[in-house]
Amino acid sequence: MKNQKTKGILFIVCFIILSVLASFVVLQGVGRQHKGKASHIKLGLDLAGGVSITYQIKDDNPTETEVNDTIAKIEDRVYEYSNEANVYKVGSNRIQVEIPGETDANKILEELGKPGSLSFKLEDGTEVCTGSDIKSAEADAQTDSTTGTKEYVVRLEFNDEGAKKFGDATTANVGKPIYIFYDEQLVSYPTVQEPITDGSCQIDGQESLEEAKKLATYIRIGALPLELEELSSQVVAAQLGSEAINTSVKAGAIGFGIVCLFMIIIYFWPGLMASLALFAYILLTMLALNGFNVTLTLPGMAGVILGVGMAVDANVIIFTRIKEELRDGKSVKTALNSGFNKALSAILDGNITTLIAAAVLYLKGSGTIRGFAETLALSIVLSMFTALVITKYLLNSFYALGVQKPSLYGKAKPTKVFGYVKISKFCMAVSLIVILAGLIALPINKKNTGSILEYDLDFKGGTSMTLTLKENMSVAEAEKTVKPVVAKAADISEASVQVQAVKSANQVIVKTSQLSVEQREAVQNALEEDKAIKLKNEIETENISATISSEMRRDAVIAVVIAVILMLIYIGFRFKDWKFGCSAVLALCHDVLVVFCLYSIGKMTVGSTFIACMLTIVGYSINATIIIFDRIRENLRTMSIAKDGLDTIVDTSISQTFTRTINTSLTTFVMVFLLWLMGVNSLKEFAIVLMTGIVCGGYSSVCVTGPLWYLFKKSGVKKAEAAAQAKLERQAAAKAKLKEEKAAKAAQQAKSAQSKPSNSSNANANTTRKSTPKKKGGKKKKK
Repeated sequence: MKNQKTKGILFIVCFIILSVLASFVVLQGVGRQHKGKASHIKLGLDLAGGVSITYQIKDDNPTETEVNDTIAKIEDRVYEYSNEANVYKVGSNRIQVEIPGETDANKILEELGKPGSLSFKLEDGTEVCTGSDIKSAEADAQTDSTTGTKEYVVRLEFNDEGAKKFGDATTANVGKPIYIFYDEQLVSYPTVQEPITDGSCQIDGQESLEEAKKLATYIRIGALPLELEELSSQVVAAQLGSEAINTSVKAGAIGFGIVCLFMIIIYFWPGLMASLALFAYILLTMLALNGFNVTLTLPGMAGVILGVGMAVDANVIIFTRIKEELRDGKSVKTALNSGFNKALSAILDGNITTLIAAAVLYLKGSGTIRGFAETLALSIVLSMFTALVITKYLLNSFYALGVQKPSLYGKAKPTKVFGYVKISKFCMAVSLIVILAGLIALPINKKNTGSILEYDLDFKGGTSMTLTLKENMSVAEAEKTVKPVVAKAADISEASVQVQAVKSANQVIVKTSQLSVEQREAVQNALEEDKAIKLKNEIETENISATISSEMRRDAVIAVVIAVILMLIYIGFRFKDWKFGCSAVLALCHDVLVVFCLYSIGKMTVGSTFIACMLTIVGYSINATIIIFDRIRENLRTMSIAKDGLDTIVDTSISQTFTRTINTSLTTFVMVFLLWLMGVNSLKEFAIVLMTGIVCGGYSSVCVTGPLWYLFKKSGVKKAEAAAQAKLERQAAAKAKLKEEKAAKAAQQAKSAQSKPSNSSNANANTTRKSTPKKKGGKKKKK
C-alpha cells in the first residue's frame, strides 16, 4: 500500500510539472525564436494568409493539357511547404500560387526557383533532352564507402522518352561532359562516367547540400511543360479575416470550460480527472501541430474538434462502465480496473477504424484532404493516450492517496430498456423521406440554377476582382463593407464571396463564383457608388480556375471508398460477423446522405470545407456505431437469443449506451455551437454542417445502427431456422421413405409366400431324418 502511495504521488507530481512546462512552451515558447509557441502554429490561407505569386505563361497558345500538367507539377513542388497550398489558373495565360503561413515572398521565390527553360547539351551544342523529359530531381547527402567523406549529389529520374534519349547520349559520350543550361545560363557540366540506360542517374561533385538543392531546384522548375515568368509576388491576409482566429480561440476556450463543468457535474471525481486529461490533450495537440509542422486550416480545425469529441467519448465510456460496476456491488478499486478493461475494446475499435480512414486519406488524398488527415490522426492518437493513460493513472494515483469513497464515483441507475427496434421502421422511413427529398432537389436545382449544387469557386472556379483603394483596408473592414455590396449587386450569397487584403498595399482581392458580364457591371457600379469604399483605380477583373482540381476530388472519392472497404473488413474481422460491418457502412452512408441533403435542399455553398465536413461526419458516425456494436457483442455472450429474444438484446444494448450517446453528442455539439455563435460569418456555414452531422450521428446510433444489425441478424436467424427445419423435414422424409420401403419389402415377401402350393401339413412325409433308436430293455419290472 505504501508503495502504491509513493507511485501515486510521483505520478501526480510529474503530471503537474509536465503540464506547467507544456503550458509555458505553448504560451511563451522556448529560446529566442520561441519555438513551440501556440501562435507559431502554421496556419492556412483561410486563417492567416500567406505568400501569393503570379506567373505569366510565355508560350503562345498553350493547350489545356499543358496548363494542367504545369499546375500539377507546381503543386508537387509547393506541397513541400504546405499541403494547403493553392495553385490555379488566372485568366488565359497566368498561374497563381498561394502558400499559407509564409511572409517572405523573396525567400519563397528563391527556393522555388525562377521559371525558365531547361536543356541538356553535348559539347557540339546538340540538344540531348529538355525539361519535359525530366520526371524528378532531388538533392541528397551520402557517405563515400571508401573514404568515409560526405558527398552531396542530385538524383535525376527521366521519363520513358527521356530515358531513351539520355541513354543513347551517355553511351556515345562516356568520358565527356554534358552541359546543363537553365534559362540559357550554364548551371552544371557533369562528366559521363558510364552509359546510363535505366532512366536514373546522379550528379555528384556538389560542394554543399545547399548547392545540390539549388541545382535540383533549377532542374525541377525548368522541367515544367510550359515556360513561366514571374509577374508579381505579394503577402496576402487571411481569407476568413484576422478575427476568425481570435473568435475561434475564445469559442474553443468557453466550450472547453463548459465541457469540463459538464463532466464534473455528471461524473463527479472521475469527471474532474477527465477534465485534467482533456487539458493535457489540448496542450499536446498544440505541441504536436508545432512539432510536426502541420498547417492548420478550417478543415483541420474540424479534425481537432472531432478529436475533442473522441477524447470526451472515451472518458464517458470508461466512467459509464465504472458506475455500472459500482451499481453491481463491486469495490471502487475493482470497479476502476474493470471499467477500463471493459471499455478498452470499444475505445480501440472506434479509434482504429477512424485511424484507418485518416491513413488512407493521407496516403491517397492531396492538398486539403491530406491536411485534414494529418490533424485527424494526431487528434485521435492523443485523445486515446490521454483517456487510456493519463485519466487512468490519475484515478489510480488519487485512489492510492485515499480518494476511495464510492459516492465520489457515482452509481449507475438500473437500465430502463426501451423498444428501439419497434420504432426503427418509423425512424428509417423518416430518414428515407429526407434522403429522397435531398436527391429530388438535385434535378430541381439543375433546372433552376444550372447546377445541382451551389458550388463555390474552390470547385468550379470563378471571378477575381482586384480593388485598388485610396486608403488601406483590413480584411475585417472588407468583410463588413465590400463583401455585402458585392453579394447584393451580383445577387449571390455572401458565402460565395471571399475577400483578401494585400499587406503593404492598399488593395483588396475579391473572389466570387463565376459572374456574367451583367453581374460584373452591376458589382462595379455598386462599388463605385458606395461611399465607404474609396476606389483609386478601375477594378481589375478576370476569371480564375478551381483551386480544388478534378484530380483532388477524384483522389478524395477513391480514398473514401478504400477507407470504407478497409473499415468494413476490420469491423467484420473484429466482431467475427459480416453483418456488423455491413450495418456500420449503411449507417455511415445514412449520416453522410442526410447531411448532403442540407446542401441540396438548403442550397448551402459547396466549398473546400465540404469535403472536410463529410469526412468528419464519417469519423464521428463510425465511432458511435462501434460503441453500440461493442455492447451487442458483449450481451450476446451473457444473453440468449432463444430465451431473451434478439430484439431484447439490441434494445438492451442501445439503452445501456444511451447515456453515452447523449453526453458525447451534447459536449461535442456545444463546442461547435459556440463556434457558430461567436465565429465570423465565414465560419457559420461550416459550424451548421458539423452540428447537423453530430445530431444525425447521435440519432442514427440510437435509431438506425442497432436495428439495421437486428434486421440482418434476424434474416440470418430465420434462414438458419428454415435450414434447420428443412433438414429435420428431410430427415423425417428419409425415415418415412425407409419405413415405407421396409413395409413394401415385407409385403412383397408375404405375397411371395402365399403364391406357393399349400402342402405344409405333409411336409414331414417328404423329408428324411435320422430315426431315434429305441432304448433297450424297456421299463424295469419291480421286484
